[in-house]
Amino acid sequence: MAERDTKEQDTAGDRQRPAVALLGTGLMGAGMGRNLARAGLPLRVWNRTQAKAEALAADGAFVAATPAEAVREADVIVTMLADGDTVAGVLADAAPGLRSGQVWAQASTVGVAATDALARLAGEHGLVFVDSPVLGTRQPAEDGKLTVLAAGPDAARAVLEPVFGAIGQRTLWTGEPGSASRLKLVLNNWVLAVTLGTAESMALAEGLGADPALFLEAVSGGPLDLPYLHAKSSAIRNEDYAPSFSVDLAHKDAELIVAAGQAAGLPTDLAELAGRKLAQAAGLGHGGDDMAAMYFACLGSVRP
Repeated sequence: MAERDTKEQDTAGDRQRPAVALLGTGLMGAGMGRNLARAGLPLRVWNRTQAKAEALAADGAFVAATPAEAVREADVIVTMLADGDTVAGVLADAAPGLRSGQVWAQASTVGVAATDALARLAGEHGLVFVDSPVLGTRQPAEDGKLTVLAAGPDAARAVLEPVFGAIGQRTLWTGEPGSASRLKLVLNNWVLAVTLGTAESMALAEGLGADPALFLEAVSGGPLDLPYLHAKSSAIRNEDYAPSFSVDLAHKDAELIVAAGQAAGLPTDLAELAGRKLAQAAGLGHGGDDMAAMYFACLGSVRP
């Protein structure tokens, strides 16, 4: 009797700890992977640059040589890759290891059209598709404090609860697949607006000879204050552009927002301007730097 009870408890524990395959262990995926492993979830990881995946071996992750090897024993597949085309290509490489009924949590920011295409691709492989982009940058990913925006069938919630609980501080379920990606574009539009406003204000302070510290002191604690302003202005003032979210990836997101706005018949002036500034910053050699480096595109002739 005692032996049977132990087996039943072990089986219940296994159900609460789904095996996870994480495809993509870059700037965001690395932190997500560490938190999945630390939460005790069986984890297999893959990354095109294998050294980035191998860094997670110390946390207990199995490093797979191919996407197919990574997904073969998984209950949940998490993709955290650069764009929709990359996600589709990696899933095609994973196809030999896929099986019907696996839950696919697509966490990359890929926009509206690509999300719809990936949902159709999931259906072709019999996967349960959950549109689940995350809100946050490198540090929240490292700290397990992302906000997960999730859209998909109710049946997937139970298996994903420990997965989303490991990587995020909260999960916001938004409805049918596609609705989470639409909300993510709205949120990223706000991120771009705040970062561009910070970069341009800091550049304006320099050009006018105003003290940027006094600008920050003037808004501190008031209705115009917000933590993101201080984070990005600190990067600019300290010339520390270690990427939390890179110029190149932010530019990709700006283009996704513009495309979605055009499809809906809406103007996206802020995103278009941010996209231009990000492209200029990349042209100045800052593509891999934090998106606060759009500051350099705001300086004009103030600096050579």
